[in-house]
Amino acid sequence: MLTLEQLQAGLILPIDKPRCWTSFQAVNKVKSTLRRLYGIKNIKIGHAGTLDPLATGLLLVCIGRATKQIPTLQDGDKVYTGTLVLGATTPCYDLERPIDAHYPYEHITPESLEAEASRLTGNIEQVPPIFSAVKIAGQRAYTYARADDPSAQPQAKTVSVHSFRITAFRPGGTPESEFRIQNSKFEIPTAHLYNNPQGEVPAHLPQADFRIECGKGTYIRSLARDLGLALGSGAFLSALRRERVGDYTVGSALQLEQVETHLNNLA
Repeated sequence: MLTLEQLQAGLILPIDKPRCWTSFQAVNKVKSTLRRLYGIKNIKIGHAGTLDPLATGLLLVCIGRATKQIPTLQDGDKVYTGTLVLGATTPCYDLERPIDAHYPYEHITPESLEAEASRLTGNIEQVPPIFSAVKIAGQRAYTYARADDPSAQPQAKTVSVHSFRITAFRPGGTPESEFRIQNSKFEIPTAHLYNNPQGEVPAHLPQADFRIECGKGTYIRSLARDLGLALGSGAFLSALRRERVGDYTVGSALQLEQVETHLNNLA
């Protein structure tokens, strides 16, 4: 195990954040493990980029003097994969709130999905979700959202979306109706990338899997909303996973229950 001095000198732990955990809760879990192992009450700790509670994937937890690297890590490009649902919207653009409106979706094709997703690439103007931590007049946007204050709207900002690929399309109905998009050809897949928790998404609504590579500050929920607007069908996220931050990948990340063993094995 590292000495306390080595720990305080700086350590970055890549964590695979589980679904329904906040980023704050994940950091606190690591902090409680450090307190137990080292018998300390206070140590500098933070994370390099919030993940929404329903999102999973790579969360970089920085310890000791590694917290000074947080701004640099946040500047790194990110890769996300996930699933969006078409034909409906929610107020927060994901499953944290129930569906609030339904729209026609029969006109959507894999080709139209690919075309509209490609138009949402490059340097684009994006309005963050009202259910987010961006600030409006010094207050977090979600405080206005929870108070149902329609007068508060986040300001648009420029973000960089390097690529937005639709990797699978399910028109709705049975699993046999899925088509996977690969090199502009459609093939029957052997398995789904994601399986949404039963009961959370109406089975008749179409769904699409995606892969996005983007720069800092990009809200994937807002990309889902904007794609739904472009298609005239509405859309929201039903699954989101962060695969990469800069040079770190989720493949080398730790489960929260593995943190203590990992720390004990460090020399």
